[in-house]
Amino acid sequence: MNSLLLNERALRVAEQMITDAAVLRIAVQRTSAGGRILDCGVQAEGGIRAGVGMARVCLSDLGDVTLVPGEIGGIPCPQVQVSTDDPVRACMASQYAGWQIKVGKFFAVGSGPMRAGYGKEELFEHISGKEQAPVAVGVLETRKLPDDAVIAYLCEKLGLAPTQVVLLAAPTASQAGTLQVVARSVEMALHKLHELKFDLATIVSGYGAAPLPPVAKDDLAAMGRVNDAIIYGGRVVLWVRADDEEIAAVGPKVPSAASPDHGALFRELFERSGGDFYKMDPGLFSPAQVAFASLKSGRTHIFGKPELDTICRSFYE
Repeated sequence: MNSLLLNERALRVAEQMITDAAVLRIAVQRTSAGGRILDCGVQAEGGIRAGVGMARVCLSDLGDVTLVPGEIGGIPCPQVQVSTDDPVRACMASQYAGWQIKVGKFFAVGSGPMRAGYGKEELFEHISGKEQAPVAVGVLETRKLPDDAVIAYLCEKLGLAPTQVVLLAAPTASQAGTLQVVARSVEMALHKLHELKFDLATIVSGYGAAPLPPVAKDDLAAMGRVNDAIIYGGRVVLWVRADDEEIAAVGPKVPSAASPDHGALFRELFERSGGDFYKMDPGLFSPAQVAFASLKSGRTHIFGKPELDTICRSFYE
């Protein structure tokens, strides 16, 4: 196991992004109190490489994130590919968007290893990864850059000074924001398994790929596309130390098709819920297909399948 803490690993990626800011089309600034902000798509343009950097920060650099060729209905559509040999810490202790940050009129969903530094989410009672780090690095899905009030709120929760905080920000409806969300295919599979009471400690490696949508005109449309990308197009392989019987018992419940809401576009379901994300069926949030490769039996068990027609409706109509 690498001796660096999750936040220290993410900081290395963030500092390289700062060095390459012009190439990545991002803007770097300090708040008056000294917090560092990497604008990856709010006011700065950002791009694909900025999105890959954000995804790597989310994973605490415990996973590889790349684009590979793909197509949807004959239309070229790259796939966002993720692989990790430390899936629980990378995806659940770090990448999972588990921290809702509300400060005055500012709201953002927080990801990245700063969550492990905070460690107050109920999830951390069940997984490893909680840490006391000398820095905090986080990713915010937001259309407004965080200010000193947001930094002060985080510093209070984390027990750190503003100069020890680094935040990366981008709205969902941006190149970087879209990519970093679609890079969550493995994370969504693990979260679903956690909800199903499967022992995440038995998962030793993970691989996932999902189609990268066109950037939508607004964040609501973008939220629909990025979720549809994984729900209807995500394909995940998990290498597990589990018996065939354990896999057979949980497997059919994991793919998004196990939800009664499966088949409808995410945006339609979101509107049906009255715009309340938490009124939607949580069972929908999972990849379209999940394969379990048992390291005990050598057998692979496959559940679910991609729904390319639904992806086409979401992306191109």
